[in-house]
Amino acid sequence: MTLIRRLTRVLAPLLILAVPAPLLAQDDCTIGVASQADVPAFAMPDDPWIFRGTDIPVDPQWLMGELPNGVRYAVRRNGVPPCQVSIRVRIDAGSLHEEEGEQGFAHLIEHLTFRQSRHFGPGEAIPHFQRWGAGLGFDTNAITSPTHTVYQLDLPGAFRQRLEESMMLFAGMIQEPTLSAENLAADVPIVLAERRERLGADMRIAVATRELFYTGQRLAQRAPIGTVEALQGATPEAVRAFHQRWYRPENTVVVMVGDASPQVLAAMVERHFGGWQVPGTPTPAPDFGQPAMPEGADPGNPVGETAVIVEAGQPRAVSYAVLRPFVEVVDNLEYNRGLLIDAVAQAILNQRLEQNARAGASYLYAQVRRDKVSRSADGTFVDFAPLGEDWRAALADVRAVIADALVNPPTEAEIEQAAAQYDIAFVDMVGQARIEAGSKLADDIVNAVDIREAVAAPETFLSVFRSLRPRLTPDTLLRHTQDLFKGNVVRGILLTPVPGEATAADVRAALLAPVDTAALARNDGPAISFADLPPIGAPADPALREPLGPGLVSTTERIVFPNGVRALLRDSDNEPGRVTVRVRFGQGRAGFAPGEGVYAELGTRALVSSGVGPLGQNEIDRIGAGRKLTFGFSVGEGVFTFEGLTRAEDLEDQLYLFAAKLDQPRWDVAPVERAKASALLGYDAQDNDPMSVLNRDLETLLRGGDPRFARPTPDDLRSATAGEFRRVWSRMLAQGPVEVAVFGDIDPEATVAALSRTFGALDPRGDARPVLDPPGFAAANSVPHILYHGGDPDQAAAVIAWPTGGGSAGLPQSRKLEVLAQLIANRLLDGLRETAGSSYTPFATSNWPLDMDGGGYLMALVQIAPRDMDAFYTEVDKIVRDLSANGPSEDELARVIEPMRQYILRAQTGHTFWLGQIQGGAFDPMRVAQLPSLAADYVLTTREEMQALAQRYLLGHGGTRVAVLPRTGEAAALVGR
Repeated sequence: MTLIRRLTRVLAPLLILAVPAPLLAQDDCTIGVASQADVPAFAMPDDPWIFRGTDIPVDPQWLMGELPNGVRYAVRRNGVPPCQVSIRVRIDAGSLHEEEGEQGFAHLIEHLTFRQSRHFGPGEAIPHFQRWGAGLGFDTNAITSPTHTVYQLDLPGAFRQRLEESMMLFAGMIQEPTLSAENLAADVPIVLAERRERLGADMRIAVATRELFYTGQRLAQRAPIGTVEALQGATPEAVRAFHQRWYRPENTVVVMVGDASPQVLAAMVERHFGGWQVPGTPTPAPDFGQPAMPEGADPGNPVGETAVIVEAGQPRAVSYAVLRPFVEVVDNLEYNRGLLIDAVAQAILNQRLEQNARAGASYLYAQVRRDKVSRSADGTFVDFAPLGEDWRAALADVRAVIADALVNPPTEAEIEQAAAQYDIAFVDMVGQARIEAGSKLADDIVNAVDIREAVAAPETFLSVFRSLRPRLTPDTLLRHTQDLFKGNVVRGILLTPVPGEATAADVRAALLAPVDTAALARNDGPAISFADLPPIGAPADPALREPLGPGLVSTTERIVFPNGVRALLRDSDNEPGRVTVRVRFGQGRAGFAPGEGVYAELGTRALVSSGVGPLGQNEIDRIGAGRKLTFGFSVGEGVFTFEGLTRAEDLEDQLYLFAAKLDQPRWDVAPVERAKASALLGYDAQDNDPMSVLNRDLETLLRGGDPRFARPTPDDLRSATAGEFRRVWSRMLAQGPVEVAVFGDIDPEATVAALSRTFGALDPRGDARPVLDPPGFAAANSVPHILYHGGDPDQAAAVIAWPTGGGSAGLPQSRKLEVLAQLIANRLLDGLRETAGSSYTPFATSNWPLDMDGGGYLMALVQIAPRDMDAFYTEVDKIVRDLSANGPSEDELARVIEPMRQYILRAQTGHTFWLGQIQGGAFDPMRVAQLPSLAADYVLTTREEMQALAQRYLLGHGGTRVAVLPRTGEAAALVGR
């Protein structure tokens, strides 16, 4: 029963900002029934196919139908965002449908479908949809899984003619792609580049795990990316045969959700898919197989195959699975009640595992999950990471928690905590139903079809969950926990960086060894009330309340408290029941002293979990039961940020947690030691592929070695102490100024009162914006700075970056630099992917820090084979010279600007869009002053402006080049020849 949200159209007016109306505003684009052509012939409102055979209440907002040729469809009106229609075409064929010599064909056809088809010439599809505002990857995409292939289009500005044409084009792509030798020659290298970028330890681990867990099944040997041999051997005839075998009407489901009458959408599906005929009889789906014990195994001993994977540099990890046959179920209400009881049982078990990790168990983390995998197995999976080398002790600790849960039922306190969290989640889903995006609704239908289940409205989920609350007894949950660990076979795998550390027999023996459940931690103490917590201080009323400014920000209130804390409030009911709280304070990375950088890393991992006032992490878990509270923390370049997603009735509690962390921080040692262990365990893995090396080292290089922005080394981590962590973060938490932004569905007066009792009650914080020292930037170089990785010899990465600027005064220019970055990204995509086939994911991005006057950069990055490294730099130099000399063409500028325009149109209906634009504005008036030109800075960008920016920033500096090569002497010689 997939979650489906009921919604009504959001009638929020689109703000025009400072752009002429024709450029940004759109007329009402809801498509209504206009003639007999808009009346479908095969809609079945009284017999929707996805609800057949189930007692799940039919969601009447879906209109479903079946065409005589076998195509099924599901359509629905939705106005979120306005003027958009989301189209999904699902083909019931993925990698599990491939024969031995076809491995990779399902995914290859996905690429070929976008290459050329009935109505599109070579390479025309993506640019066409970009001109209509659909961004590649964001709005236009496709997915191939083991069980299906799904084509996706989220079409903005979906007026009738454009939508009709899009359906015609999309149908032509699916039904008649041009599977020619020329297109194979163009797309096979792209797929091989995609495969190469995925190579490395993670892929080898995934392959080995899949081969072990699904031994004897198709899933063990068929990944969607395919094999080099099959892809290089693909012929037009073989690919066409696969397409004809599986791309058939009876294997197709079309979903349309958007700003149009369901009758109109259904009629469009019928017009463009009703005439589709494929010769021959349908091919039955292959038998995916079932998990089973090996022949001759002891039927009384469920532990079957085990294995050891050796990957140098990877942290130790253990996974084991209790596997059962996949059974297609009757998706009814009682079946879902059982799933919900399973979910509560899993939540209690996972909470116990986490509590024991916090209490000093020998594992860093552990999790139990149940999953139905690719219609091939129904499994309960246990995954954990040992804290050190003794994986046997960690396995014993994890198995002890599970063994205890299989004998001793949960307490009422544990049940109440887990049930309360599910209840609040379902309540939130009901509240958000009317603003659920059409794209999400379309994806829900597709996923339900894939797992052969129905869909349900969120009200149904809440009702079903609350109806079974009396059944959530200790004995019932004990039985469901026991059922989770019953199966046909148990298979386990150890990942280790050390050859010879263990054998498969050792893993098997450890899975069978007895365990001791005597000393286990449980978080089943009494409930905790916020009313019992110490106050922050004496409440203080605001010293000033005023509109943030005229026009666009007149609905945002600026509040100043006597202690220097400032707040921004925006009451918005277009996301009912949802409130976002964002607290900005301090100086971020720029505020660390030399030698303190390691504590920035540890702070992101341990600051929140080290506690608040009298509350440790376990107590925070308990006090949050039945409330919607979150506690995010991030370290920015020039600011620290707490963020929480809550609701009006829990808003004061959310504010209390954040204010208490500033005023009454707790300094539990265990979270710091755990954070150190986590960082150390994962450090060596950062050497195993080019992108991991860049994630670790690139910022340091680009920042000219500035120690504030350096990633800590293992020696840094080992020498870090809990005492020094407390000293550094005590200073950071005390830094002012403090800005609290509360945006969403709020009562402004109640919110101000809650702020007065929390942030207004803090000790004085100061109200002057700090002047931050921005980092420098590395010098330009013609020969790249070389980094090395220890992974696959055919993998490399290359970067070129140019310094730009920072600060809110330059906001208009920063927006135009985003346009320039996307122009470069599109040219790299056209040159390196679509033409040369040498890279799958080249991209470019612009970073402009607003909290400091400097430190920004524009960067282009590519994953590529070492032999093609020079081609990247040659292509970038060519792009820079041309953009500096000529600027972009009008067409390519339109392909960038229109998706940006459509993004603004869609995003501005949500309060987090405005929060992102206004944050910092309580202290920085330039952010507010620059807001009216937001859309114009993107939409009215000219070719001449792009040319001038390219000349100033790209030619002016020349670029800092960084390359990551495999650790071989020959590879380095490939660069700068």
